[in-house]
Amino acid sequence: MILIADRLESRLVIEGSLGCPNCRDRFPVEQGFADLRPPPRSSEHDAPDVEPPDSPSAIEIAALLGLTDGSGSVALIGDVAGHARALAGLVPDVDFIGIAAGLRRWEEEEGVNRLTAGPSLPFNSGSLRGVALFAEGGPSMAGELARVVNRVGRIAVWGALQDWEKALRSEGLDVLASGETALVVGRMAP
Repeated sequence: MILIADRLESRLVIEGSLGCPNCRDRFPVEQGFADLRPPPRSSEHDAPDVEPPDSPSAIEIAALLGLTDGSGSVALIGDVAGHARALAGLVPDVDFIGIAAGLRRWEEEEGVNRLTAGPSLPFNSGSLRGVALFAEGGPSMAGELARVVNRVGRIAVWGALQDWEKALRSEGLDVLASGETALVVGRMAP
């Protein structure tokens, strides 16, 4: 992807686009929010704002993903993205990437990136330290989650977990913690 920055503030792209040299498409960045969905893009300007869910809490997300210190990037998908600001305050050297249309109207904040994406996550393989999400829609994206998490990264899933454990194990991930409504997986060191 090639970044075309029309307006920058403190090294953050506020207005611009990302251009793909392969598909020749441009992905807009408006008010710091990137729309990385493949065309045709429907309007999501009326999506409700994302609010932090009561459960899990930001502290629980940080603990289950093993985020005590260090650097890296963590994707927060859907409603879990509502905790991005709190997590950026708890673990300041980690970049939190909220993936939800309802983040469009959030103000820019240090340590928080906002975007919406299609079924494929817009990250290089092995590039994320962690991913957190609710189990909505079933485990169809298990392979994509396993692809983007790095060799010491973790994936935390909350909600109705039917078939998630099996799907994530089939992607080469090991269960680190499992409960009635939460599952944490990662790769065990060889």
